[in-house]
Amino acid sequence: MIDCHCHLEQPDYARDREKVIERCKKELKAVITCCAHPKDFDLTLNLVKKYPGFIFATFSIHPEYVEKISQDEVERYFKLLKENEHFVCGIGETGLDFWEVEEVELRKRQEELFIKFIKLASELKKPLIVHARKAFDEAVEILQNFSVSKVLMHFFSARHLLKKVIDNGWLISVNTMVLRSKKIKKVVRDMPLERILLESDSPWLGSEGRNEPLAVKIVAEKIAEMKKIKIEDVDRITTKNSIEFFKLPFSFP
Repeated sequence: MIDCHCHLEQPDYARDREKVIERCKKELKAVITCCAHPKDFDLTLNLVKKYPGFIFATFSIHPEYVEKISQDEVERYFKLLKENEHFVCGIGETGLDFWEVEEVELRKRQEELFIKFIKLASELKKPLIVHARKAFDEAVEILQNFSVSKVLMHFFSARHLLKKVIDNGWLISVNTMVLRSKKIKKVVRDMPLERILLESDSPWLGSEGRNEPLAVKIVAEKIAEMKKIKIEDVDRITTKNSIEFFKLPFSFP
């Protein structure tokens, strides 16, 4: 089983990060952590180097940071990513977050940064991990305008766009919200398992306090229940999906 999207760089893990990782190593095949701000680049890169073959990383700038990040910071970050592309397994999470963002100019800046990361992913030949909150329609339109083919829609809940996601050959990742959200339940019901990856989005989304990557086991159990199949099949197929999408260095029968 693979957690395709978590945030091990977050302060929530500062006190016991290594213990969390060691617990994960006993039960998961790999963990893909997401660096969503330049300030977390060094910590994330060090995790990848310290746990080779187990921790992998995607890198980007979360759209919620657009207002407070300078163009110089963005340029320096892009330079770092290009210099360290060997350690980058994907570009993301990037996209749009219009939650409580009404200002037209700020939304425009989010779109501009999103497009820059789309172009970077194309340049580096890396898959794109997309965040869209209150902005799924706009994000899908941009992705289609740039003919992006290798896309993972993180925390996807926009069922009305599911046909477009399927027709474009994109994938979705599912977290513990599948236990609580009717929208996400319907998405999972209608999405072929061959297009689903497991994620925890930890440290967030815990039922009681901090979440951890091992929560993907609960997600797999729920998907198995909903699709009326064995959890072993969910494990096998979603693991294969992650390996192929991120081009992880694992053989798969």
